[in-house]
Amino acid sequence: MRIISGTYKGKRLTAPKSLPVRPTTDFAKEALFNILNNNIHFSESSLLDLFSGTGNISYEFGSRGCPQITAVDSHYGCIKYISQISEELNFNIQTVKADCFKYLKTSRGASFDIIFADPPYNFTVEQLEELVTSSIENGFLKTDGQVIIEHTKHLNLSSIKGFTEARRYGGSVFSFFS
Repeated sequence: MRIISGTYKGKRLTAPKSLPVRPTTDFAKEALFNILNNNIHFSESSLLDLFSGTGNISYEFGSRGCPQITAVDSHYGCIKYISQISEELNFNIQTVKADCFKYLKTSRGASFDIIFADPPYNFTVEQLEELVTSSIENGFLKTDGQVIIEHTKHLNLSSIKGFTEARRYGGSVFSFFS
């Protein structure tokens, strides 16, 4: 995995093989950030990274100057790795070890410009709809913010309230909601 742009452009990171993750490919991540570059100012944005895994998306936001990043994952090894890399690279990433669904139902406080979720690819449309709905209805998304769900190409999320577009890159799809 590598950081594509920003302060740490080109930096390669190697996550422990023991982590139960499927990191976003460089190809898909680069395409996603090309879209985001046209829509947001990273230095003025905040990110909630759900199912953060290796922290791949959080590091990309951090490298581009995002001042507020919260990474949530239920796996202790993932949270430990994200904390370690965040400290090494001097990123402001708050890590939370929690089930993402419970986090969205019980946590209060911060709201975010971007909520990115990369749940397991075996999630159903109903589970992904719950993620989107909880993110928006529980006050995590700022007024002009976006929820972005990465999912398998075999799912169509266009029926979920707030859907704006989907972009496919190989076997992955990014669906956008506002």
